[in-house]
Amino acid sequence: MYERESFNAKMPTACFLLFFAHGLVFSSWASRIPIIKEALSIKEAQLGTLLLLMPIGQLSTMMLSGKLISRYGSSSIIKSCFLLYPGFLLLIGLSPSYWILGAVLFLFGVTGNLCNIAVNTQAIEIESVTKRTLLSSYHGAWCFAGLVGAVVGMFTINLHIETFHHFILTFVIVTLIWMYSRNNLTNIIHKVEPQTRSVFKSVNPTLVGLGIIGFLSMAIEGAMFDWSGVYFQTIVKAPENLVILGYTSFILMMTLGRFVGNRIIERLGKRTVLQFCGILMSCGLFLSVFFPELWICIIAFMIIGLGASLSVPSVYSTIGQVNTVAPSIALSFVSSISFLGFLIGPPLIGYIAEAFDLRYSYGLFACFGIFLSIMAGKMQVFRNKK
Repeated sequence: MYERESFNAKMPTACFLLFFAHGLVFSSWASRIPIIKEALSIKEAQLGTLLLLMPIGQLSTMMLSGKLISRYGSSSIIKSCFLLYPGFLLLIGLSPSYWILGAVLFLFGVTGNLCNIAVNTQAIEIESVTKRTLLSSYHGAWCFAGLVGAVVGMFTINLHIETFHHFILTFVIVTLIWMYSRNNLTNIIHKVEPQTRSVFKSVNPTLVGLGIIGFLSMAIEGAMFDWSGVYFQTIVKAPENLVILGYTSFILMMTLGRFVGNRIIERLGKRTVLQFCGILMSCGLFLSVFFPELWICIIAFMIIGLGASLSVPSVYSTIGQVNTVAPSIALSFVSSISFLGFLIGPPLIGYIAEAFDLRYSYGLFACFGIFLSIMAGKMQVFRNKK
């Protein structure tokens, strides 16, 4: 299904750097949200609406991104469009009002999604040529960029560097990475019959199953990203200066797990890894529910982070085995279902917590890990596959 035009040893490194660049842009924006909120006098409810516009932009163009990449190739999209993402980051720093910021954030989501699908497709293509498992470390690069972006954001804020100047620094770093990477990308054409080019013309059960597994995993991720601090504050009753340990322990183990995950996946296989991921996430969540003590919950959140580290990379890497659909379109389809978990998870946590208690929310999401493990064990695509 693949036609190889050229390949060189720099391509895996170039793809790794592009994942880092993508994560750095997102984390740079996230680190400045409180400053932008204060500068534009944005209220909490207004901020909630703003934060929805970016994922709406991502979801609304998910399939379009897949079709563009399928038609023109991931390397062409990266070469021509990747700098649009940090470009809109600059416009965020220049936005003078709430309404302009909202429009820019929507486009920021659109370009971020296009670049995300392109670099993930590029990674799948590199895996197909090298016969190596690489997506885990690539996603680790994105997580590591999140940590770097948070630290840089903290320093720039403490040094009273303006948001726009901070974003210029990010733009320069990303541009340098792009200049190196653009000449070290795969030139691989994926040949598919015209009737199989759109996944919606004949819904593929395998892709639906992969999407559901991604949904369950990303719902848990979203719950951890958005609610770990609140959990440590309201349930664990951690001191104010230790509340951040919930998120930190989770993201640290998630990052470390992804960097060592390639060898684990190659040795154990994706089926076994996904089953363990589901069990780890479930056990970690149940541990935090039944024993809401500070050090126990730190360990529990580390277990959750380790479980979450390899689930989505394993799912995305498996997409390359579905030969009836172009990788970019298949990736867009699976990403659309998966990303809904990231969007729906945090609000669902809030609704359950409002009606009952935050521990009930985490208890429910612990069941997601069990369902994930069961599905991974039953899906044919994972049987006898590495």
